[in-house]
Amino acid sequence: MPLITKVKLSLVMFLQYFTWGAWYVTLGTYLIANFKVGAVEVGSAYANLSIAAVVSPLFVGMVADRYFSAQRVLGVLHLLGAAVLLILGNTVEYGSFWWLLLLYTLLYMPTMALSNSITFKQLADAGKEFPLIRVFGTAGWIAVGLLIGFCGFESSPVMFYLASGSATCLGLLGFSLPDTPPTRGGKAGLAAALGLEALVLFRARPFVVFFLSALAICVPLSFYYSFANPFLNDIGIENAAGKMTLGQLSEFLFLLVIPFAFRRFGIKAMMAVGMVAWIARYVLFAFGDAHSSGGMLFIYAGILLHGVCYDFFFVTGQIYVDRVASGRIRNAAQGLITFATYGLGMLIGSYLSGVITAQYAVLPGSATQFDWRGVWLVPAAIAALALLLFCIYFRDKGSGEER
Repeated sequence: MPLITKVKLSLVMFLQYFTWGAWYVTLGTYLIANFKVGAVEVGSAYANLSIAAVVSPLFVGMVADRYFSAQRVLGVLHLLGAAVLLILGNTVEYGSFWWLLLLYTLLYMPTMALSNSITFKQLADAGKEFPLIRVFGTAGWIAVGLLIGFCGFESSPVMFYLASGSATCLGLLGFSLPDTPPTRGGKAGLAAALGLEALVLFRARPFVVFFLSALAICVPLSFYYSFANPFLNDIGIENAAGKMTLGQLSEFLFLLVIPFAFRRFGIKAMMAVGMVAWIARYVLFAFGDAHSSGGMLFIYAGILLHGVCYDFFFVTGQIYVDRVASGRIRNAAQGLITFATYGLGMLIGSYLSGVITAQYAVLPGSATQFDWRGVWLVPAAIAALALLLFCIYFRDKGSGEER
């Protein structure tokens, strides 16, 4: 691959995650500060991304993959998204904001699959080359988190302006990427777009339990995405967005650990460890305290566990699906898991996190000041139930996938 192409693809990943991270981490804090909304409205706003994750495979599978070059669709979607982000930054009414955010996420989510497909098309050895390009996405997320945190933009519309500028650059860059023509022909099929061809995997009990465990663990995952930043700000942590980037640094480091952990422990044990880490993270948050050194240690430990939480369960889970699915249905199987987790699982979790967090408001209807210990122990309990369910799968020795 020419060096200029590698540089462009790396820049695409950087801008893709810079754009997302500019508003996603601090959205809850922004809504509470500017619209004076409660936890239910925060959860509802975050649910938009999950709604878009459900719709995205339909658009990519039935339209983008069949009729248009991927790089052109990528460019158009980001340029349209940049315009919507500018409007979001100037919206002063929550109802209008919610619908505009839904529109933006519907434009953004298909670009995740498109940027990956454009990149994979150019790689001779995806296993070796893709991580070196994808790591720039993590760098983009960290960079914008540090920028917003140190500049104090967590409750400022500037975060949407930053995202808009990044999306504009990415949209223009998209048209200069190598041509990636449509990959499918014939009529668009709903079953193929949703990954329904992979339903045959449900004949195996281990896959059923894995599927349900993955869906269940996305419910507590939504608590973190929706309320971690408001929590840190609420208890008096300075530069909360900047400190949260420690989680992405952890994610990067544990990605490097995965190949060694595979050989030593196997897939099932790694996924179980990832679920235990989710429980530990929320317990640490529940007993964290910004006013004591020990309490701050709990907070930092909870943030740093992100690498184990995400990499050991979700990344390892994707590898598990790749192993149990045959070549013919491998893409459909990955699409089905994505639909169930980031779509259905996080959709349920986003709404549930808002409803539950609202019950722990110090004052009824309060937009801030929650009993955070009570809030975080709920997702810890949900994660524990998901782990218990997963243990059924872990004990099954008939699947041939212990390692």
